[in-house]
Amino acid sequence: MLTCGLKLTHDGSVALFDDRKLLFSVEVEKIDNNPRYSSLTDLQLIPRILGDFGVKVDDVDEFVIDGWDGQVNGRVDVTDRGTAAEILLAPYHEGGTANVLRAAHTGTFTLDGRERPFSSFFHVSSHLISAYCTSPFAGRGEPSMALVWDGGMFPRLYYVDPARNTVENGGPVFPLIGHAYATAGHHFGPWKRTAHSETADDLSVAGKLMAYIALGTSRPEVKAVLRQEFENHFAGSTETARAFRAQIGGWGTQFERSVTHLHPFYEAVSRGVAPLGVSDEDVLASVHVFLQELLIEKLNEKIRAWKGAGPWNLTFSGGCGLNIKWNSALRADALFADVWVPPFPNDSGAALGTAAARIVETQGLVPLEWHVRSGPQLRPTETVPAGWTVEDCTPAQLAAVLHDTDQPLVMLNGRAELGPRALGGRSILGAPVSPGMKEALNKIKGREHYRPVAPLCLLDAAPEVFEPGTPDPHMLFEHRVRPEWLDRVPAITHLDGTARLQTVSTEDDPVLEEVLRAYHRLSGVPVLCNTSANYNGSGFFPDVASVIEWGGVDRVWSEGKLYRRTSV
Repeated sequence: MLTCGLKLTHDGSVALFDDRKLLFSVEVEKIDNNPRYSSLTDLQLIPRILGDFGVKVDDVDEFVIDGWDGQVNGRVDVTDRGTAAEILLAPYHEGGTANVLRAAHTGTFTLDGRERPFSSFFHVSSHLISAYCTSPFAGRGEPSMALVWDGGMFPRLYYVDPARNTVENGGPVFPLIGHAYATAGHHFGPWKRTAHSETADDLSVAGKLMAYIALGTSRPEVKAVLRQEFENHFAGSTETARAFRAQIGGWGTQFERSVTHLHPFYEAVSRGVAPLGVSDEDVLASVHVFLQELLIEKLNEKIRAWKGAGPWNLTFSGGCGLNIKWNSALRADALFADVWVPPFPNDSGAALGTAAARIVETQGLVPLEWHVRSGPQLRPTETVPAGWTVEDCTPAQLAAVLHDTDQPLVMLNGRAELGPRALGGRSILGAPVSPGMKEALNKIKGREHYRPVAPLCLLDAAPEVFEPGTPDPHMLFEHRVRPEWLDRVPAITHLDGTARLQTVSTEDDPVLEEVLRAYHRLSGVPVLCNTSANYNGSGFFPDVASVIEWGGVDRVWSEGKLYRRTSV
């Protein structure tokens, strides 16, 4: 039974399951060096992506399309073979008591010149089900709390019970959409604007802001202003707050224009903090901590009143699940026994999730068979351009190159990663032992000086270098570099002494583990630098030719071959 999931809007993607086994999930941004967040509105990409894996459109048994903005229906404009059409979909979320495990809309759409039936689930269903059904909790048949906080919706809480095959809806945790985080960056700091958008038109700010706040300090007096204005504008008994809650249900920014309510809030915060004489860096650091503390506080209140003191399993998905500091704060909270964030918490996992929703509808809350390296295959390298050579190179020899040259290189190996994090399949690697490597990598990537570079670390060595150093193969939690290692791995240490760790084992990636193991033998350091290999503003490189054309490094390693620039 082949089930094909489609995400048509931003972070467009195609995912295919054979029964419960994920065959692939391909985001449009990860083919042809397409721009990040690319949509899938040209439906002719679907037969092309299926064809890359030897599947024809007619082989697919069921199509499932992720829901989108709208109270009654989501709507997406598409083309198929040059013919334009509008597809009606399920809405953003259930907005009441509807069952998130059931399709909210069915219809037909034209694909490859033929009318085909499809089902559509709430957008929130794709997040919730992708998180739970890929979690270790599903594999063990355990229940879990499920938090979904996407950019265009309030954080919403659910209780997943596989024994009863039910998802209970706990409703919103507090009335603030996820875009509140990034929008702070449009009112304070280097991305400040004078004219404000009605929608979330810059999806890159949140990640930059998470790094930038290390330049500031969270201040109690600023958090007090944030709390007061949060009550005044969103949660309290003021006329403004009551009107906001009556109008906004967190359906999505395009439908409700919910981002427009954030601007008066931050303008009031700006007026409130002006007499304090604090820097924008301190304000943004305070925003981060305020939202983190608000999330922990309100989750505790809601879960304890609803289900008791636990401790509970928790899955966290939606775009806010990319915030490693919030993830770590949740994992550290005594209310939770364990916290799972999938490697694709944002919309990059929506095609996978909406296909999984259909599987769950027919089979129940079953665990999925999946691997994080289920993205696009590498395009083959046909010819080596002039000025470059190619030679055989083992993973151990690659480690020696990194150690001996102290120069970064690109590693392309096997299938690409799911989600936005490069995990060694489409990565730029470097030795971590000098501060200059961080500067070099940020220069190559065209990034600001304060942006961190993530570490790869051998799983068995991680507790020695990092606190807590727990297994984190998907780079979604924050760890602190232990004091005795700060001078040994300066390139991966953020300004606040933390790191976005990726642990590596043979099970995760045997080739990458071999590289790290060999580098450890040579250097005494079980860590390498890792950042994504891509054009600025685009998805991962699909092939060696793209890296060579880009020209940011002198060496590219791909599947046992080392490509080296011999002339400029």
